[in-house]
Amino acid sequence: MIYQEKKEKSRDKNKIQRVKPSWQKKEKPLKKGKYFEGIIGKFPQSKIMVLGDYISDVYVYGKPFKLSREAPVVVIRHEWENVVPGGAGNAAHNLASLGCKVYAVGILGNDEVGNSILNQFMKKGVNVDGLLLSHIVNTISKTRIMAGDDHTSKQQVIRIDKVNQEPIPARLLEKIYSQFKRIANEVDAIVVSDYGYGVVSDRIISLIQTLAKQKMVVVDSRYQLMRFRGVTAVTPNESEAEKAIRMRLFEDHNVERAAKVLMEKLKLQAVLITRGNRGMTLLEKPAKIFHLPISGHDDITDVTGAGDTVAAVFTLSLAARAGFYDAAFLANCAAGVVVMKSGTAVLTREELLEAAKKYHE
Repeated sequence: MIYQEKKEKSRDKNKIQRVKPSWQKKEKPLKKGKYFEGIIGKFPQSKIMVLGDYISDVYVYGKPFKLSREAPVVVIRHEWENVVPGGAGNAAHNLASLGCKVYAVGILGNDEVGNSILNQFMKKGVNVDGLLLSHIVNTISKTRIMAGDDHTSKQQVIRIDKVNQEPIPARLLEKIYSQFKRIANEVDAIVVSDYGYGVVSDRIISLIQTLAKQKMVVVDSRYQLMRFRGVTAVTPNESEAEKAIRMRLFEDHNVERAAKVLMEKLKLQAVLITRGNRGMTLLEKPAKIFHLPISGHDDITDVTGAGDTVAAVFTLSLAARAGFYDAAFLANCAAGVVVMKSGTAVLTREELLEAAKKYHE
């Protein structure tokens, strides 16, 4: 069920009451489809910055061949491989696929996978002036070994992560800060994709808080969510929300309480908590709460990168003048599209509009 919590007329301004949105019962699918067509049609007019940890998602595909004589393991015969942007890169890649002007700010290693990502961005028209390429650091890589016989879907066998053992040098962080400060003046909104690999430093967080007073900032942070006081909105998953407020989230009312705590402590305008096959929960200031069921099928193919897609589409929709609920609705539809694709995936405006229309059928 989708519902809204509405403020009661009482002394407690934050007390909320559940009611169904009027459009759920009265609005015709065609009318709602035309509305979302208008929002999505404005995407190319927006300029969005993606600041954060740029990651390479490497997929190595192969076919089980035989048992190894060296150890009790299967030998997989290599067939092909693919490198795609992950982390902040996935958010930027999705935004570019949706047609807006994207500004990437972060760092990549001057290595094979880093250059591959950089080239992909340039082909997509992403502005990479703020994306440093350095010999000093390695591109953070997540390599997934995918195996399966012919005419079957490949399954992930193992994942190998390559990270930097040392923090990003101070002089490189200073360059990232300078690029962030410069480019922030050129964009309509900022997505912060913080995976904890060091790009989102203390100094950058301070600047984010300052910028958020005049500019839309949406934060997706794995480990330091509670430091982003004063931003527009945050988009944690249930696990990240649990860790941030130190409370287990079992039922809807727990998630509602968690969203309220985050909103009050961080002085946010909205909180969007992603909940896997249970959809999403949105709390919008002052006291409106919605539970959005999963969009599409619950027979999910791959959840990799779905959170990046949600943050990207939520921000882009807000920049296109959608309200918080409609932005969350489109983000939910976008997640429903990409989880049905294998690997770190992106979607198009056409796919998003089709998903939005189907949701109301």
